[in-house]
Amino acid sequence: MKCIVDTNVLVSALLGGKGLSNVIFLQIFSENLSPFISPALLFEYLDVLQRDDLWASSVFDKRQRDRFLDAYLSYCEMKSIYYRWRPNLRDESDNHLIELAVAAQARMIITYNVRDFQRADLTFGEVLILPPHDALQLLKKGT
Repeated sequence: MKCIVDTNVLVSALLGGKGLSNVIFLQIFSENLSPFISPALLFEYLDVLQRDDLWASSVFDKRQRDRFLDAYLSYCEMKSIYYRWRPNLRDESDNHLIELAVAAQARMIITYNVRDFQRADLTFGEVLILPPHDALQLLKKGT
């Protein structure tokens, strides 16, 4: 199932240890989910991984986080964005996720910030915005 993994899910997996974010990545590494990435999302991941203050409580050091990202990226398909949908979301920094999902024809965006996507000017009914729990339930149903 094609998906987009928001940065907050990646951060949660690396900070939380055993939560639902980790299960999302286990599903990716088991090839049950097919993640897509764009240059914008990759740069967002890289930016967040460089914030030392964010990772002070992480059980993973920088080298381990980089190795995790490398492993994850090996499962991702890079997708270029050729059309920007504007105006759309109130938080401009989230628009690239919608654009990536549309370009990749992804079934869902997995995020903890579902609320940020609810007041969109444009709707793409085929793209579901789901927290990890709901994404895992959908995957379990196989729809």
